[in-house]
Amino acid sequence: MKIGFQMDYLSELNFKTDSTLPIIYESQKRKNINYIYHPTELIFEQNKIYAEANQIKFKSADYTRYKLGPKKKLLLDSMNLIFVRQDPPYDMSYISSMHLLEQISSKTRIINNPKGIRNAPEKLLMLKFPKLIPPTIISRSKNEVDKFISKYKNCVIKPLYGNGGEGIFFLNKLDRNYNQILELFLNKSSEPFIVQKFLPEITKGDKRIILIDGYPVGAVKRMPKGKEIRSNIHVGGKCVKTRLSKRDLQICESIRKELIKNGLFFVGIDVIGNSLTEINVTSPTCMQEIKQLYKIDIAKIIWDKL
Repeated sequence: MKIGFQMDYLSELNFKTDSTLPIIYESQKRKNINYIYHPTELIFEQNKIYAEANQIKFKSADYTRYKLGPKKKLLLDSMNLIFVRQDPPYDMSYISSMHLLEQISSKTRIINNPKGIRNAPEKLLMLKFPKLIPPTIISRSKNEVDKFISKYKNCVIKPLYGNGGEGIFFLNKLDRNYNQILELFLNKSSEPFIVQKFLPEITKGDKRIILIDGYPVGAVKRMPKGKEIRSNIHVGGKCVKTRLSKRDLQICESIRKELIKNGLFFVGIDVIGNSLTEINVTSPTCMQEIKQLYKIDIAKIIWDKL
């Protein structure tokens, strides 16, 4: 089969933690022909979608040695399967690439479904499950945010379309920088932002749970560094072993139908304590960490399920 991977540049990846590389490597082991391209290399021309892509062949199991073929203009509906694997930010560039891929989604299977991705930004999809998430407000109204923070005291403020723990702040009315932080969010963009009740359980880490075709297949606990409130690996979080609780399994069960309905085959969810805090449908990570801790090969599970 011919497989396409819409992804970030290889030079931007952390080969020790990236989740796309194991999927490509497993595809190679199954004798597929694999092509990689950046979203900026998409082309719409005369009702056809192309990408300026390179064939890739790995020469080592740690992904550091590989060979790229010459750049070629690839007709994407000639692919048997395409993986969408570029990282956020979830901006108009991201959305535009999903619109382009949607043009061929009836001919070529795309994981995750581009319409599903487009309609499910990670911090908005969870709003469909109000009983699972912490108290939340999304707004640009300083007055309403003030009232929310007065009610819940300790809160977390973050951009609606951020990723990797960037732009997340602990906030309460006693913070001397309270007004400056709100002004930063109000002035940074025209988008609303999200404020949630602070969950003190974050000091014990959050769980990243990987779901394939709606079912959990592996999980790690990400421990924040020092007094950090962010446990993301990008900001120094450390992965350790964990177990799925009854509540974790209930959360997975509650969101399963919605994921399957929208063609969201490969998903990572974040859970703090008993609360769902994010549904990552763009480029879930922690596959390599799960394999290191448990010997669970999620890349193999993905290909076995396809």
